[in-house]
Amino acid sequence: MAVRHQLIHRSPQAVWAVLAEPTLYGEWVVGPSESTPLDRTWPEVGSRLRYTLRLGPWSAEGVTTVRHREPGRELELEASFKSLGTARIFLQLRQWGEETLVVCDEHPLRGLGGTLHNPAVEVLLQLRHRGMLGRLARVVEQGRAGARSA
Repeated sequence: MAVRHQLIHRSPQAVWAVLAEPTLYGEWVVGPSESTPLDRTWPEVGSRLRYTLRLGPWSAEGVTTVRHREPGRELELEASFKSLGTARIFLQLRQWGEETLVVCDEHPLRGLGGTLHNPAVEVLLQLRHRGMLGRLARVVEQGRAGARSA
């Protein structure tokens, strides 16, 4: 299981405001170049967003579904990318004084990703999380989210 953490110099409410804004996912999640909500209720359980992965001239779409949430504290997602299968991504926000400790736990659930999961994949996930959590910190600390926080 790839688990990584990042201290963000803002409150859990500020971090949650970014997590609750589906159009910002393309700015902080490593991989997707853009994201579009498929449901107006994001991040309610069962709501989805579509994301696009681009690699040179190649692009493909996937869908992320909210599986669990505790506003301001936890968001658990299932990312589905066609033949690669699905992955569980769990983001936990912990009050850390005036700041927020974000803990990210990701692992494959179904499909080819789960079958091929090995220590080398764990290393790649750790590298991805380092970039992703750093980007999340920048988006939050720049105040990119609107007033939405529920």
